[in-house]
Amino acid sequence: MIVELRIRDLAVIRDLRVQLSPGLNVLTGETGAGKSILVGALSLLLGERASSGAVRVGADRALVEGVFDLAGLPQLQELLREHGLPEEDGLLLLRREIQREGRNRAWINGSPATATVVGAFGRALVDLHGQHDHQTLLHSEAQRDILDTLAGAGGAADRVARAHGRVVALRQEQRDLDARARDLETRADFLRFQLEEIRSVQPRPGEDEILEAERKKADHASDLAAEAAALHAALDAREGSAADLLAGAKERMRKLVRLDPELASLQAQIEDAYHLTREAGRALGEYGASVDLDPREADRIRERLEDLHRLKRKYGGTLEAVLLTEGERAAELAELDGAEIQRHELDVALAEAEAELAAAAQALSELRSQGSGRLAQAVAAALPDLGMAGARFEVALEPLSEIGRHGAERVRFLASLNPGFAVDDLARIASGGELSRV
Repeated sequence: MIVELRIRDLAVIRDLRVQLSPGLNVLTGETGAGKSILVGALSLLLGERASSGAVRVGADRALVEGVFDLAGLPQLQELLREHGLPEEDGLLLLRREIQREGRNRAWINGSPATATVVGAFGRALVDLHGQHDHQTLLHSEAQRDILDTLAGAGGAADRVARAHGRVVALRQEQRDLDARARDLETRADFLRFQLEEIRSVQPRPGEDEILEAERKKADHASDLAAEAAALHAALDAREGSAADLLAGAKERMRKLVRLDPELASLQAQIEDAYHLTREAGRALGEYGASVDLDPREADRIRERLEDLHRLKRKYGGTLEAVLLTEGERAAELAELDGAEIQRHELDVALAEAEAELAAAAQALSELRSQGSGRLAQAVAAALPDLGMAGARFEVALEPLSEIGRHGAERVRFLASLNPGFAVDDLARIASGGELSRV
């Protein structure tokens, strides 16, 4: 229910606050007292277009605020959550601002919103009955909801909406798949070329760093072999080498230790130095012998590095990027190969969803067909007591070319409110007073 309506600088109203209580509230007054302005202000909260001419003379902007109690309206609380809007202790605050220069703004519970969204909330809370073009009864969706409520078709309508949503989603998947397949088909030759180019080289993670180290070694193979041989000789491979000198020192140290045992620690150090020198000498000898002096090996490494550098220049600058590109191209081609299978699966799923939608829509149509007669009869029976003897009321179910979210037909309320006239759309034949009674 509406709790409070506040108006500032709208038409002739400077500042007005109207507080309402549960039940019937009546506002009366002579012509020109401002009753229509109150209704017009409320209309702004229902999404009606705002005119800068409505701003009070001398003011820069007009403001309309409405406070509503959402108790017993869980659907509106859910609508707040769907729009990501804050909840205010079970209350809803709608606000419209009209600026004289023509700019309009709107808020819901203090958060900026469009006038359309504010109107959606307002129409769910307020129904104006009077000589106004935006009455709920004139909206086709409201007519449909009235019929569905009377026919007990709410659950059937929900099933149609869900089935239609699935059909729409599957059709979109089909379009997306077809577009993706066309794109991949257009690029298929290029993708295969890139994949083959990378796979022909067969790069391995970190291979370029390893080869760079091997290339440096190959470029200096002669120097490495010569220096290793020289060090081997100096340490252990010739007479007078460091190992020979340490061997002599080792013997002399043994003599000293026999004379002074406190020198045992120094003896151990010399022993260690001797063995380490021998071991280093042998290792250098083996290393020198293992250095590959074949220039063909250096050429092989350089060629391999050039192949890897060529891939890196084309596919991201690093070997990791090259391998990532290889994986992406393989996945895209696999996706293209599997598109036909996926399309078939979507076709099957869509056919099942369309069949489900058709069945749900048929069930809904049957309920509406049964309910339309009851609704027409009930309304026609009430019209004479409202001063419209001889008036007729009908509910038309017009088949749609395609089942939509709300079913297979459009619901229209038709009436002839004066004897001798053919039935027509309620919006076209009813005066304001007649429409209020209907």
